[in-house]
Amino acid sequence: MLLGLGFGGGAAAVALADPGPIVRWGLPVLRLAYNLTAAVTIGALVFASCVVSRTGPEFERVMRIASGAATAWTVATAGAAFFTYLQISGVPLSASAEFGEQLRFFFTEIDLGRLWLLDLGMILVLSVVVFAVRSMWGVGLSTLLALFALWPLASQGHAAGAANHETAIGGITLHYTGAAVWLGGLVLLALVTPALTPARRYDVVRRFSGIALVSFAVTAFSGVVAAVINVGSWAALTEPYGVLVVLKVVALIGLGIFGALQRRTLIGRMRPAEDGTAKRAPLAWLIGLELALMGVAAGLAAALGRTPSVVQDVTAEQLADPSPAQLLSGNELPPPFEFSRLFTEWRLDPIWTTLCVLGLALYLVGVVRLHRRGDRWPVLRTISFTLGILLLLYLVNGALIVYGQFLFSAHMSQHMVLSMITPIFLTLGAPMTLLLRAVPARHDGSTGAREWAMSIIHSRFSRFFTHPIVASVLFAGSLLIFYYTPLFRWAVTDHVGHMWMVADFLIVGYFFTQSLIGIDPIPNRAPYPLRLLALVLVMTFHAFFGLSIMTGTSLLMADWYGATGRTWGPATALDDQQLGGAISWGLGEFPTVILALLVAIAWYRSDEREQRRTDRRAARDGDAELKAYNEQLRALAERDRAADERRGGARGTTSTGDDA
Repeated sequence: MLLGLGFGGGAAAVALADPGPIVRWGLPVLRLAYNLTAAVTIGALVFASCVVSRTGPEFERVMRIASGAATAWTVATAGAAFFTYLQISGVPLSASAEFGEQLRFFFTEIDLGRLWLLDLGMILVLSVVVFAVRSMWGVGLSTLLALFALWPLASQGHAAGAANHETAIGGITLHYTGAAVWLGGLVLLALVTPALTPARRYDVVRRFSGIALVSFAVTAFSGVVAAVINVGSWAALTEPYGVLVVLKVVALIGLGIFGALQRRTLIGRMRPAEDGTAKRAPLAWLIGLELALMGVAAGLAAALGRTPSVVQDVTAEQLADPSPAQLLSGNELPPPFEFSRLFTEWRLDPIWTTLCVLGLALYLVGVVRLHRRGDRWPVLRTISFTLGILLLLYLVNGALIVYGQFLFSAHMSQHMVLSMITPIFLTLGAPMTLLLRAVPARHDGSTGAREWAMSIIHSRFSRFFTHPIVASVLFAGSLLIFYYTPLFRWAVTDHVGHMWMVADFLIVGYFFTQSLIGIDPIPNRAPYPLRLLALVLVMTFHAFFGLSIMTGTSLLMADWYGATGRTWGPATALDDQQLGGAISWGLGEFPTVILALLVAIAWYRSDEREQRRTDRRAARDGDAELKAYNEQLRALAERDRAADERRGGARGTTSTGDDA
């Protein structure tokens, strides 16, 4: 880190308002401490969530490491936030009231200060939670909170309103996440495995190897994205920032080579012999060399964070003549819309792209594993899931998201396909069923992918949200909540909000289709008449929603869609909004009809299967069930006949007495 700062000039004195050498060199040191403590915290939580046994003594040791690292992460965050203020303000440290007021203003009114304050609050909560929780779900949710805590720092890496802001922030967030899981896991490997038995050590290293492979792929992909945005051209690699990027790439390649050796050679040599003994030398060499290269990469990352990039962030306000679209979003208006533009306009979303590629890759790995085992997996399910992932990949990177920022109709098209068509393909692919069949169960007390899947399936959360009525209410209600609350503005104006919108529409649509036509196991299956009733209710509500948008005369987000400076497409923003309502109505009804047909087909096939089971049972036992039923009816008839005879005899006796 020190060499990188000296070479790149990241700690050089500035001409105006220089904060002094303590701040100039101390801030990168604190940022490095932030990165390392974050990595150890996240690595420990990942180990506790899915690597080590929850019933062994190593689990408590891992959680103690996580608690201590989270506390150190809190201290490093507070120090880095304070030094960031000293760096950008140039105000010398003092105990005056004026200094305190300026510090308060920075953390409450300035976007950068708010991000630091948000990050500090999240990490502080995490440090308390990690100290207290030990349950499976508590540790899992703590891991997610720790990963989310990396986002505020990543958001500082590219100016809001600058070109490629969305792509840059997504790439930086991915880079931090992959590197933190990788580095933190490696540190935990060094701290935990020496005390384990050879068999347990082998399992832990093998499991972490798979996590490290995914982390390497995520880190490499996101690093390429960040390098392309910040370096800009091959010639710029000779600049100090470019040279540091090249050195970091070399370290990353070296780590990839060690990872390949680990998976192909060293792990096999660690397999315990029949007497239970195993060599520890391969593990020691592996950890030592990888930590050395990780140290180089982490130091260069801290230096790069303070080194001026080749391509400078230029916001719309800094341009000589910014367009209305640039002032609103930081991006220029796309070319006039034509049908061919659906296949030529793209904007990379690194996070969703990574999730799509990883999801498809893991699905195909599961299919191959079943095939090698001799089990059959329907080809149509693989095709369906692949189409669903490719469609999702297009929706988060293609023309609809490019034009959807300025055209309500394009935004509505993306929404409808995302929530009503994509989930059908994903549901018919039965990914959860494939996971349960392809991933072996663990018997050492640890929680792998299969154990997490089973826990989710049998949770009260799953039981509640996959019920057709609940899923239908959520599906319909999300339309009103999203378009008629401030959430709509957040999703349109903020890329983070748009990412959450994609997640919400996709998840709600998946729950809805899963409750109707799902193959994957869920806690309770509603009868087919109830499913059709829920579908009809949603179809009716969706039609009314589309009509209300199509016939409405009040423009949603007039200060955005009405102020983009667009000179092509629908004549006015209101015309475009009404076109979006027509798209919502028409494009929404077509998948609903398909769902109704699929429910009817599933109902018919269910009745056929039930009839075949009945016929096979009758063939085995000579139709014993029917005979027992007939015997029961005969017994009931004889009992009724006997009762009638007794009543008739009683009436005869009564008549004789009256005559007498």
